[in-house]
Amino acid sequence: MSRAVDVLLEAKDKYDRDGWFQSPELLAKSLIGELRESVERISLQTRPEVVYEKGSRIVRAIHGCHAFDEACARLVRLPALLDLAHALIGEPVYVYQFKVNLKQPYAGAAWPWHQDYAFWNREDGMPSDRVVNLAIFLDDTYEGNGPLQVIPGTHRLGIIEPGDERMIRATGDWRKHVSADLEHTVPLEYAERLIEERGKFLLVGASGTLCAFHPSIVHSSSDNLSGNRRALLLITYNSVNNVPAHPNRPEFLVGRDTAPVVGLEDGRA
Repeated sequence: MSRAVDVLLEAKDKYDRDGWFQSPELLAKSLIGELRESVERISLQTRPEVVYEKGSRIVRAIHGCHAFDEACARLVRLPALLDLAHALIGEPVYVYQFKVNLKQPYAGAAWPWHQDYAFWNREDGMPSDRVVNLAIFLDDTYEGNGPLQVIPGTHRLGIIEPGDERMIRATGDWRKHVSADLEHTVPLEYAERLIEERGKFLLVGASGTLCAFHPSIVHSSSDNLSGNRRALLLITYNSVNNVPAHPNRPEFLVGRDTAPVVGLEDGRA
């Protein structure tokens, strides 16, 4: 059995059990460098895909870059990423969402505890959570610059209802889905109880680290308290058999092209 197959089997086992997986191998420095250049270039543009921190012009995130940037478009077709997505979902996939979350030095605000699938189900009518998030660290990521943190095993709990029916309604206002004032959150008190029961893990590592996490896992990130940026690129691959029923949000948040992604023939991004 090849090392690549071993890694995919290990990834599938840990992903099913804990809801997340971190690859032992880093992506190529040349690839990460090219993506960083794209992110810096796009961040300077004025377009709806570029989102800012509340009340400022500090870039918080950029969305849908694979639709207009060549490096990002090639990235989603990288065979290594597609092989991992296929192994974890078990079905052909398309790109449901692509974004880069940026925590700027001393300015990047936290993302509260939440489940991604709660948004996708309530806002877009996604039938099930046969989806996977692949996260690529574009910067070195450590405890002080706002890393992603996950509560293992919570992907098996289903959507956690907040106990307030007003919070369950779909609003259709996508701006409330990309800000620090996030909708469809998991109440802090409940998240703290889950942490007491299950613990939590910080997803940290060098630039080029690749992680996968389940759309239903409870996760968050803290403020960036450091002088170093934290850029996290996220590709969400969805099963082609799990297309949302009513994708009303902008296409840069909800991909409309549901044809299976075909890998690059040269195997390079």
